[in-house]
Amino acid sequence: MMIYFFFKPLDIKEQTFTDVPIFEISSFNLYEVDKKSVTTVMNGDKAIKYSDRYKISNINYTDNSEKYLANMRANNGIYKDDIITLNGDVFYDREDGLAFKSDMLTYNKKTNLTKTDKDFVLYKNENSIRGTSLIYNNVLNKLQADNVVVKYQLGESKK
Repeated sequence: MMIYFFFKPLDIKEQTFTDVPIFEISSFNLYEVDKKSVTTVMNGDKAIKYSDRYKISNINYTDNSEKYLANMRANNGIYKDDIITLNGDVFYDREDGLAFKSDMLTYNKKTNLTKTDKDFVLYKNENSIRGTSLIYNNVLNKLQADNVVVKYQLGESKK
């Protein structure tokens, strides 16, 4: 009885956590392979694995599953259900010379669509496009953009 007088029992409240990380790794490389080759390479400074996604710091993502090798880099990224969402100093680069910069990018591996609702600058050779939103189909090589300013370098005719 004296124990209860001097020491009060601890009241522990039960808590429910819905979004708990499964593990965290630093300085990692992730490879996805199929029967023919390496299709995806992803690396970064830190990754946190949740039950449904990865959160990556300083992400560098390369997709080799289509006609052109495409590389995407950003300060932060989320990889969930074959959709990569990149934020902060996003740079997209393709082996045929197509490149663009933005603050945000979403890339869907299943549909091969690259999207941003932020300002962007797209480059290919000496040509450039500036705009406020972008949808790019990597397979069909089609681009849809809003509020664009295009700088197109005309080729000289050869005789």
